[in-house]
Amino acid sequence: MVAFRLPKKSKVDEGRTWPAPASAARVKTLKVYRWNPDDGQNPRIDTYQIDEDDCGPMVLDALMKIKNEIDPTLTFRRSCREGVCGSCSMNIDGANTLACTHPIAASEGAVRVYPLPHQPVVKDLVPDLTNFYEQHKSIEPWLHTTGDVPEKEYRQSEAERAKLDGLYECILCACCSTACPSYWWNGDRFLGPATLLQAQRWISDSRDEATEERLDDLDDPFKLYRCHTILNCASACPKGLNPAEAIADIKKAMVERGD
Repeated sequence: MVAFRLPKKSKVDEGRTWPAPASAARVKTLKVYRWNPDDGQNPRIDTYQIDEDDCGPMVLDALMKIKNEIDPTLTFRRSCREGVCGSCSMNIDGANTLACTHPIAASEGAVRVYPLPHQPVVKDLVPDLTNFYEQHKSIEPWLHTTGDVPEKEYRQSEAERAKLDGLYECILCACCSTACPSYWWNGDRFLGPATLLQAQRWISDSRDEATEERLDDLDDPFKLYRCHTILNCASACPKGLNPAEAIADIKKAMVERGD
């Protein structure tokens, strides 16, 4: 018989527990994924108990309290704390979201915190998004023009500007792409929801003069057409955007030009 075994380091062990202070009136438990590439150990789940009365309301507040007061070895990304930068994207209770805008109170039991799924892990809650950023770079996310540069600004009508709504707000947190099964299996060639939404943002921009070139670049069985409209991306987006709709608009543009 064939024996199927997971790689040795894939087993997640039970880690250490840090109990709440004896004076804590409202105790909240966080179970946090930990992995250090330098110690040769399996990943583990560490358990931290905090006093909710001595902590901010968001999961990021709890993680910062843990790092500052309990366990300084905990590693994660964060920056603005306002849901704008996308740095603190992670998987909380099974859903990709931003730790800075996800309330601790949203979890009835323990808060389970993991890095974004299906990405290499740098350490603890930090995923390696090198491929994600390279894919975004590949669509050349800047204005392409061939005419004379205006003295002051490129003008748009209100209607032209409105076409960018639902696209420009993307903060590249990668929540949508790492929630997409097609991206899990084909992430090396499928550009994924976030990058394709960004591509549509420039295709839709009335000031851009490279629409045909952008569509030519996306006209690929893997780059674009691995999207199967599962809609995990729309569910995962912390900004309420709909990458699946943007991808459908790109496909529609392909059809309209005869591809």
